[in-house]
Amino acid sequence: MEPQLGFRGRRALVTGAGKGIGRAVAVALSKAGARVTALSRTAADLESLAQECPGIEPLCLDLADWDATEAAVGAAGPFELLVNNAAVAVLQPFLEVTREALERSFDVNLHAVLHVSQIVAQQMIAQGVAGAIVNVSSQASRRALRDHAVYCSTKSALDMLSKIRVNTVNPTVVMTDMGRINWSDPQKSTAMIDRIPLGKFAEVDDVVNSILFLLSDKSAMTTGSSLMVDGGFLVS
Repeated sequence: MEPQLGFRGRRALVTGAGKGIGRAVAVALSKAGARVTALSRTAADLESLAQECPGIEPLCLDLADWDATEAAVGAAGPFELLVNNAAVAVLQPFLEVTREALERSFDVNLHAVLHVSQIVAQQMIAQGVAGAIVNVSSQASRRALRDHAVYCSTKSALDMLSKIRVNTVNPTVVMTDMGRINWSDPQKSTAMIDRIPLGKFAEVDDVVNSILFLLSDKSAMTTGSSLMVDGGFLVS
C-alpha cells in the first residue's frame, strides 16, 4: 500500500474517526506511513484507537461547535490530506422531522465539512502543497429512502459542495458495528439487498480502499467526482 499510494510522512486529518469507516481509514493511513490526527467527539473511542494504533494523534472535538473547531483544527495542523467522515443520521418520518434534528444534521453533515475543509485548504495553500480532500457521502444522496428525508438532503448537499474541487465516496449500507445493528432485521435487509445487483452490503474495507485511492496521487486527475461503492444499487 505505502509505495504505490505515497502516504509516508504526509499529515492527514480524519474526522469521525472513533468508529466504523473513519476509524478504519485512520488506521489504514497510519499503517501506510501517514502522520494521522483522528478527530472524534467521543473520548473513549479515541482512547481505544490510540491503544490500537499508538502513532495516531487523537483530537476530541464536537464539529458542531464552530469556534472550537476553528481553534483546534488550526492548532493541530497543518494537514495535506483530509477525510471528512463525521456524520449523524437522525431518522424520522417526513411529517415528524423536528427542527433540532434538521439543524443538528446539517451542522455536522454539511456545515462542519465546509468549515473543516476551509481550514485545511488554507493550510495547504500556505504550505504550497497539492493536498487531497475526500468527503464520505452516501448512495442516499441520489436515492430517496424511507425516514431519511433529512439525511438524504444533507448528503445531496454534500455531493454538490464536493463538486467544487474535491471528491466523495458514496457507499451503500456498510457493515460497521452500527450498520450491522441497524440492518439486523432480515425483512428490512433483504428488501435492500434485493435491489443491489452484487447481492450484498459493503464491507468497511470496500470504502476504505476507495478513500485511499482518492487521497493518493493515483487519482490526481480525478476531481469533483462521486465514487459509488454501492454494488450497482443506483443502476438497478
